[in-house]
Amino acid sequence: MRTDIRHAAFARRLRPVGTAQDMRLALTILRMLVGLLFVGHGTQKLFGWFGGHGPEGTAGFFESIGIRPGRRHAMLAGASEAGGGALLAAGLMTPLGAAAVIGVMTQAVKTVHLKNGPWVTDGGWEYNAVLAAICVLLVEEGPGPISLDRAFGTERSGPVWALAALGAGVAGPALLVRPDTTAAVGSDGAPAAGPAGAPSETVGATA
Repeated sequence: MRTDIRHAAFARRLRPVGTAQDMRLALTILRMLVGLLFVGHGTQKLFGWFGGHGPEGTAGFFESIGIRPGRRHAMLAGASEAGGGALLAAGLMTPLGAAAVIGVMTQAVKTVHLKNGPWVTDGGWEYNAVLAAICVLLVEEGPGPISLDRAFGTERSGPVWALAALGAGVAGPALLVRPDTTAAVGSDGAPAAGPAGAPSETVGATA
């Protein structure tokens, strides 16, 4: 009996203390950080805040790469980023917020980055893929105790919800975005540029 007690005490000393709580804190910080950054990117497109190009500049870029009507898609991308980011930051309807962000990242990869390969130094898709993977992680692990989902009892988490958010995010752009393959061209045959100062590198969060 005494041997069993000593073994149990020794096992308790070996057990990491606070590991689950520390992970929850880290995930909460990650969720709020990513969410707020996407709110910033969305409001850049919607309102021109934080040095953004606003709806007109973003629309001009979208038109130049064949996504028409440019303004409607610019507003859709901005709303998805700002709305999805706000839901993530608040931890409210987390799978929906994640799906919105994944959708914008999916469209950014498909429209701009895929042809450049994976590396961000070459204008590739690795940054977008990492952000999408973070969103999947946040849904699988849940928004954590400091969240509106937990406060309202609406938390939905686990691998099924994570896969659902990923699937909705990947499928969403295919249903909502209809690229125009007859992109506007200039007099020299090159794609016409958007208005001066319009974003030129991505459809998604790095615009």
